[in-house]
Amino acid sequence: MKNIGFDNEKYLKEQTSAIMERVRKFNNKLYLEFGGKLLFDYHAHIVLPGFDPNIKMNLLQNLKEKADILLCIYAGDIERKKVRADFGITYDVDALKLIDDLRDWELEVIGVVITRFDNQPAAKIFKNKLERQNIKVYTHRYTKGYPTDIDTIVSDEGYGANEYIHTKHPLVIVTGPGPGSGKLATCLSQLYHDYKQGIKSGFAKFETFPIWDLPLKHPVNVAYEAATADIGDFNLIDPFHLEAYKKPAVNYNRDVEVFPILKRILDKLTGAESIYMSPTDMGVNRANFGIIDDHAVREGGEQEVIRRYFRYSCEYVMGFVDKDTVQRVELLMEELNIRPEHRKVVEPARQAAQDAKLKEEGNKGIFCGAAIELRDGSIVTGRNSPLMHAASSLIIKAIKKLANIPDEILLLSPSVIESVSNLKKEILKSKTVSLDLEETLIGISISATTSPTAQIALEKLNELRGCEVHMTHIPTPGDEAGLKRLGVNLTSEPNFSSRDLFVA
Repeated sequence: MKNIGFDNEKYLKEQTSAIMERVRKFNNKLYLEFGGKLLFDYHAHIVLPGFDPNIKMNLLQNLKEKADILLCIYAGDIERKKVRADFGITYDVDALKLIDDLRDWELEVIGVVITRFDNQPAAKIFKNKLERQNIKVYTHRYTKGYPTDIDTIVSDEGYGANEYIHTKHPLVIVTGPGPGSGKLATCLSQLYHDYKQGIKSGFAKFETFPIWDLPLKHPVNVAYEAATADIGDFNLIDPFHLEAYKKPAVNYNRDVEVFPILKRILDKLTGAESIYMSPTDMGVNRANFGIIDDHAVREGGEQEVIRRYFRYSCEYVMGFVDKDTVQRVELLMEELNIRPEHRKVVEPARQAAQDAKLKEEGNKGIFCGAAIELRDGSIVTGRNSPLMHAASSLIIKAIKKLANIPDEILLLSPSVIESVSNLKKEILKSKTVSLDLEETLIGISISATTSPTAQIALEKLNELRGCEVHMTHIPTPGDEAGLKRLGVNLTSEPNFSSRDLFVA
């Protein structure tokens, strides 16, 4: 059982209070750039054990009587059909999903802003789709003069060229899928129009990571660097904060690099010296108040760095990232003095693959091993066979253990396995007939209609959510989809499970 390192209620109270205090500081009109994931923030859930991955929705519910919500999406991301790696969906689909998710939480978006819009065909189709669903859509062009010509940026040709978005509440939450969605530019455009109307509104940022008042090399902050290694982000001591207050504060490179320009823009917008002396000043982050067990969150941070190492190693062999990304995480692991084997399920998975190889001596096939750490800390392993994939074997063994079902009792009847295998071989003309995890789960559910034992085992699947899993090979699409739906935290070695270049 993992130790809880984070108190959600304490954090929620502190974060809500800090945001409303910032609203009051700006005459009750604040545009808050809302970064990170609104839902399913599993990075935070992992590095801060106990963190509710949907706590930001609770935060928005606390604020909803005083807040409007704007959703930004970059037109270029729509045009390129950019995909979110964590959910496997494009950014425009993610924006639609986010609107639905907010509605499920009884939160309404007052409008969608398509940023850096230049009549891209896909962006126009997206705009039409939203408007025909009665969702207000605004289009903002690229800001003329940005980033160096401040006089043009802060003029009717720059921010003034964007359509003004009328809002009615003191707080305006500006969010969007992924980095570069145009949240900042949208906030600053609004500030420009407000000041022209005599409304002295303000701007602030809300990000969970890095946590500014933790040490620079604290594993939680190092884990943020690992999570953003593919875009080259890194943490540093905020030099502006250190100079202004003689106190160290952690921020990340992009915020520090853009601060001099952003401060000049804010000074020009407001016609006065900005209250912000550093990029850290702009942030409203009270995550440190929720940490109740530093040892637990240090362990969580270290484990996330290892997970990212495995993830980027696999993405490298698949061609998604370059070698530098993997090497950056390797350096972070060296800084923390940790190795991949510090993840408890790594060695058992490797051993399971080795045992399979020894058992099938003379067979020149590829041997895959898998391991899962159950909630009580026990480890269960599985391996591939002519009948099923390693992930399938693993999950069957895990739910048998949880249900106290002896190994010799079958959850899948031989007739079901034979029927599925024949379908794959004779009808679908598949090269492999062994069952992947999705097929196995369907098979168990069919067996459960006639077998009380299979039904008992099936009910144990929910207990796998949040468990740690490692595989010695990159999972096939069917294995990956099944493991994702079960909600396990998966890592795998950068090895392919087949010599075939195309795996369906």
